[in-house]
Amino acid sequence: MGKAVYHDIYVELKKDIDNERYAFKEMLPTEHALAGRFDCSRNTVRRAISELVKDGYVQSVRGKGVMVIHQHESIEFMFGGVESMKESLIRNHKTFQTKVVHFEELEVDAALSAKTWLPVGTQVYYIKRLRFVENEALILDVNYFDRNVVRNLTPERAAESIYEYIEEELRVRIVTSKRYIVVEKALADDKQYLDLAGYDCLAVVKNYAYDANGTMFEYTESRHRPDRFVFFDSAQRLK
Repeated sequence: MGKAVYHDIYVELKKDIDNERYAFKEMLPTEHALAGRFDCSRNTVRRAISELVKDGYVQSVRGKGVMVIHQHESIEFMFGGVESMKESLIRNHKTFQTKVVHFEELEVDAALSAKTWLPVGTQVYYIKRLRFVENEALILDVNYFDRNVVRNLTPERAAESIYEYIEEELRVRIVTSKRYIVVEKALADDKQYLDLAGYDCLAVVKNYAYDANGTMFEYTESRHRPDRFVFFDSAQRLK
């Protein structure tokens, strides 16, 4: 079977788990049953399940089968993938809204260059976006986008998905993202905009994004209330 077949099965099973057709710690149907459902070989089913294992959705349990290990309580952000905030929240089945609370154009000086790694003199959009998840103000994104790459950005576009605009309208391919996760004391903006629920610190994801030409076009600080913050990856121990 070709890649498209096992990938389609992977997508369908992932959707079943996301929609809780198969609940946490429940066993998936047998390979034989899944092969019958999708009218394919058991080997094709195995390839689809191996992709779910890589994504941290399921785990093979010797002598029992394949168990669902994905849970839905937290907002899970992918550590290994490049995903927009909109894509993450849709994947987590969360209702959300974005409010642009600051939007301006400025030139990167020496101090800002040291913080963002953007060259001195770069013209950037400086944006602050407040993310409401399930009606709570949980995330404050502070963005710097290179105006030579991310052209004609507006507050209206920023309130939607900037990555969607970059890829679909500007036809810029986003290739690499370097991330650092740190814990920081809450700043004045955090206290002003976020529902901190008594917390005085935040989980902060510092993101440096590069396009297909190797140009770093974005520096973002995504500032999360810690009790609702989960970054996940999946790994298998090699013996």
